[in-house]
Amino acid sequence: MADLRKVPTLDDSLHWLDRLERARTAQAVGAWPLGAVLEHLSQSIEMSMDGFPQARSALFQKTAGSAAFALFKWRGRMSHGLAEPIPGAPALSAGAEWRPAALRLRQAITRFNGHSGPLKPHFAYGALTKEEFALAHNLHIANHQDEIVIA
Repeated sequence: MADLRKVPTLDDSLHWLDRLERARTAQAVGAWPLGAVLEHLSQSIEMSMDGFPQARSALFQKTAGSAAFALFKWRGRMSHGLAEPIPGAPALSAGAEWRPAALRLRQAITRFNGHSGPLKPHFAYGALTKEEFALAHNLHIANHQDEIVIA
C-alpha cells in the first residue's frame, strides 16, 4: 500500500520526478505504461483547477466520496483501482516514451502550487480546500508509485 511518506508534499513529488528522470530505467508494472500513469496523475491535478469532465452525483460526493477521502486522510494513504481512468477524461497515451508525461506532471504540480483561484469540486470527493486537494494529489501519486519501478 502506498503511503504519504513516499511524497509528503507536492514539492517532494517534484523531487521524486527528478529521481525518475535521472534513473537508468523506469517502468510501470501495472496495467498502464509509465507515460499513461504520469498523464493520469497530471489530469487529476489539472482538473482540480480546470474542472472534472464527469462528476459523481452530489449524494455520492456527500456520502461515499467524502467518507472515502476522510478514510484516506485518516490512514495517510489511498488505495484505489490503479487502472481506473478519471471519468470522462481524455484517453491516456499508450506510447513508450514517458518523459513528455513527466514534464506535464511537473508543470501541473508547479501550476497547482502557484494557483490562487478557486478550485473545482473533485469528481468523487466534492469540494476540497487547496490543502485537502494537495493531500489528495500526494496520496494519489503515492498510490501509483506502487506500480512504478525506478532503477
